[in-house]
Amino acid sequence: MPRSGRTTRRALLKEPVRAVDVAKLRGIGDLLTAFQGTSIQARNLGRCLEVWENALTDPKRPTIFLGLSGPLIAAGLRKVLRDLVDWGLVDVVVSTGAVLYQDIYQTIGGRHWKGSPAADDVELRRLYLDRIYDTYVDERKFEETDRAIGRITDQFPARPASSREYLAFLGERFDDPESIVATAARRGVPVFSPALIDSSIGIGLTLHYQRNRKRPRFLLDAVRDNYELVQILARSPRTAVVYIGGGTPKNWINDGIVMANYAFGREGEGHHYALQITTDAPHWGGLSGSTLDEAQSWGKISATATRSMAHVEASIGLPLLASALWGRRSRWQPRTRLRFEWNGDEVTRVRRGR
Repeated sequence: MPRSGRTTRRALLKEPVRAVDVAKLRGIGDLLTAFQGTSIQARNLGRCLEVWENALTDPKRPTIFLGLSGPLIAAGLRKVLRDLVDWGLVDVVVSTGAVLYQDIYQTIGGRHWKGSPAADDVELRRLYLDRIYDTYVDERKFEETDRAIGRITDQFPARPASSREYLAFLGERFDDPESIVATAARRGVPVFSPALIDSSIGIGLTLHYQRNRKRPRFLLDAVRDNYELVQILARSPRTAVVYIGGGTPKNWINDGIVMANYAFGREGEGHHYALQITTDAPHWGGLSGSTLDEAQSWGKISATATRSMAHVEASIGLPLLASALWGRRSRWQPRTRLRFEWNGDEVTRVRRGR
């Protein structure tokens, strides 16, 4: 073997895989740290913890965006997501409408029930039960929630507004400490949903439209969402992204970098930290499974970003990450919150506060 080959070989065999010794672990944080020395998806998930902690402790105070998609509430993750907002682990939430709708469904009194993927779906339909894989929801309670959203929307001023302003309005009307949208409203965390009408919230908005179509009414301005997002990006010294699933939230947050470049000249400033938990694979060419490295070719992820992508189902991966972060909170607390002051569609000020 040539000397150059021997040198390369030694470099490649620099660090051995370390066996996990569960008898020595003192918590989930230790487990995920141990994962960093293993292989396959355990290593990737352990690396996700490292990336998130780096973003939380960066002295430049990155703005952390949380992208949400998939059946997260049905999977039992409502409290986990609420806690991420309440603890200050994220600064901006971008979600599918379905995740936020099922949060409101539970606020209004709906429940998710244990079911079976082998159920007779025709029989479930007869009983007004809807199935989300192995979970049941109450179709009658869904209708009640749809109509409640429509009635609440009747109280919104008759003018255009972004999803961020509308969802803050909804959150302020629910006195539920376990609600994601209510906690975000209380904490001043902006929540965007760029595909809001592609959910049962859209059904409630349609009922509002039907009642008010011949008079002034609330108008959802989706393009205003873009303008509000790019202002947050432009005012952030650095940004970090945490993607649970993929879909529209991932694409929209990443596209925000391109929009910020065009609108505010933020050239070359992709997300500095990026992590994703997904079950989608990259070889189908879709965005949900596309690698964070691929996003570097678009300039959406910084060329020097620390990043990790774990192919782990969210109902397993997210509680592990959240538990590890909480168990090691002395590393990132106190983390000052960002306070966004809005005047219509303008971010007039971003300040740090408790």
